Amino acid sequence: MTRDGALCIIIGGQEAIGMKFGKKRTKPHFDDDSRTPVIRASICTGEQVAGFRRKDDGVFEEVMLIRSEADLQAFRDAYGIEGEIKKIY
Repeated sequence: MTRDGALCIIIGGQEAIGMKFGKKRTKPHFDDDSRTPVIRASICTGEQVAGFRRKDDGVFEEVMLIRSEADLQAFRDAYGIEGEIKKIY
């Protein structure tokens, strides 16, 4: 390890410095001007997937599987989403 806490690996006689441990992670961000948070639900199985739908072409980008209210709340908290989330089928 180096003095600043980064992992140091010696590869072929050269030193390679990796990521620092304990680095503060930033919240994921979505651009609300170009993407809308939605839940894609299956009519047949009832499976729900949270993600974002692009406003320009309507393509759905999957983020996480929703199995319970706790999962939905975790999705809201991770991206700072407030209010109603539209369901698409």
